[in-house]
Amino acid sequence: MQFEIEVNDEHVIARRGETIKNVLDRIGVKVPTLCHINGFTPTGNCRLCVVEVDGLPGLVPSCSHPVEEWMKIRTHTPRVLKARKTLVELLLAGHPNDCLYCEKNGRCELQELSYEMQIRERKYQSRRIPVQIDKACPSIERDPAKCILCERCIRVCNEMIGVGAIEIIGRGSESRIGTTYNKGLNTNACVKCGQCITVCPTGALIEKTAIHTVLEALNNPRLYPVVQFSPTLPAAIAEEFNLKSTKDVLNIVRAAMKKMGFRQVFDISMAADLTLMEEAAEIAERIRTQEGLPFFTSCCPSWVRYVEELKPVYLSSLSTTRSPQQIMGRMIKQYITTSAGQKAEDVFVVSAMPCTAKKEEAGKDFIKDTQVPFVDAVLTNREIIKLIHLMGIDFSFLEPEPEDSAFSIRSSSGKLFGMAGGHLEGLIRTLHFQMTGQEMNPLKIQDLRGLKTRKEARIKIGKQIINVVSVSGLAHAKHLLEEIEAGRREIHIVEVMACPYGCLNGGGQRQGADEKSLKSRMKILYDIDEEEIIKAAHKNPTITGLYENFLGKPNNDRDREFLHVSRVARQEK
Repeated sequence: MQFEIEVNDEHVIARRGETIKNVLDRIGVKVPTLCHINGFTPTGNCRLCVVEVDGLPGLVPSCSHPVEEWMKIRTHTPRVLKARKTLVELLLAGHPNDCLYCEKNGRCELQELSYEMQIRERKYQSRRIPVQIDKACPSIERDPAKCILCERCIRVCNEMIGVGAIEIIGRGSESRIGTTYNKGLNTNACVKCGQCITVCPTGALIEKTAIHTVLEALNNPRLYPVVQFSPTLPAAIAEEFNLKSTKDVLNIVRAAMKKMGFRQVFDISMAADLTLMEEAAEIAERIRTQEGLPFFTSCCPSWVRYVEELKPVYLSSLSTTRSPQQIMGRMIKQYITTSAGQKAEDVFVVSAMPCTAKKEEAGKDFIKDTQVPFVDAVLTNREIIKLIHLMGIDFSFLEPEPEDSAFSIRSSSGKLFGMAGGHLEGLIRTLHFQMTGQEMNPLKIQDLRGLKTRKEARIKIGKQIINVVSVSGLAHAKHLLEEIEAGRREIHIVEVMACPYGCLNGGGQRQGADEKSLKSRMKILYDIDEEEIIKAAHKNPTITGLYENFLGKPNNDRDREFLHVSRVARQEK
């Protein structure tokens, strides 16, 4: 039902069930907020979105107050502006004075509101209780002093990820946001996905940076620094530096990496092809024996940690194939650079990833007997962009850099890993070939595409129907597990990604991305798949050469240690 209301003396159309903020957003009237998250039920915690409504004695929060036919709304009256300014001043009263060197300087929403509201001095003072910065986690750093109690992180962790690692501790004026049992992010059920970082309006939650470690490696003449980058990085760089989102961006990214000082640049999609080959062989065997189904993918470290910590009964259903980051790191240190005369301990491998959880994953994989890690440092896409700015790289002066080795050749299936459903689509292409000896036609699986957090498809492979499901956002994975436990048995393969819509919306991506940005990132990956000649992992000549000369057949004893892990419950380790 539609009806007319007044907003700032103008007549606008509203719909039954909308909030005042819904209407204001639609007509382009901006009201500030520090607690609201699009797509989540409003809470009205921060009260910054208050407006005046004729006939009501007090100011009302526009994010949670429904519109009604009789309403006359004013959004920026002196009374409203004064209330908002006072609220921000009260938040600043207990906030640290470290904006100059805060990680969020220039991107802090509290800082932006202070500027917009012309706040030039600290009007109120409050007693500051010394708090310790939580630095133990390898992926996320938490500074409680900068927390403004907006509760965004709690809502994302509970409703989107379904873990509940962050919560309100204490009561009344003593309440604060902390971790379960106040143990810190490293020891509780946190899966290190970083979605809390993407919604935090201040510097209370940031990724644990490795920029200084990487800079030291780039300037150490003893080391041989190389970098592997994820399928999402070219889109992130194109977005940040206003580059045309074309296939050429891949080569521009390589040029930027070489300019930074990396000796070799590897597209991690090549390792994603290896992952697909191994997983397809795993699935084919499980379908043949009808054991270990449904099969769950394991390239998302947050999902793997979720199973290890909260659902260990599903460990046997997880793929044993290592993630593309782990495989590529091993390939670089044990095969590629050693073949070129480099010692593994002198090769410094950096991963550029859209994921904060990859930082923890990198710390788990070491060369036997030497304790040399296969991946020495992980930079999020945000950190890579900061490094590009720091090193003064101007893209207008860069010439595209083509692949510098056979190990940069990858199929477009490897690129599809960057979005939810893409991993599954690439996997089905190779599974079809392994089970039938024929190429799937058509290769595109439309049911697995688009910005949806749950996708299902029925695929005919030979005489069999294979049922597949893609879920993103661990809360959706939790619901699917409940369905399976309740008796749903027809599912064969499940792809799980912790972050909604997949890695293109990962915890290490640019903050504040809207649906338009996500669709743009997704389009780049789909366009690559459309344009590439090699569209399936088993068609990649580098991959077939590796199996012939080094690995043997997929999922055999010869490649078991190199490409697979043993799934053991944490309490048994």
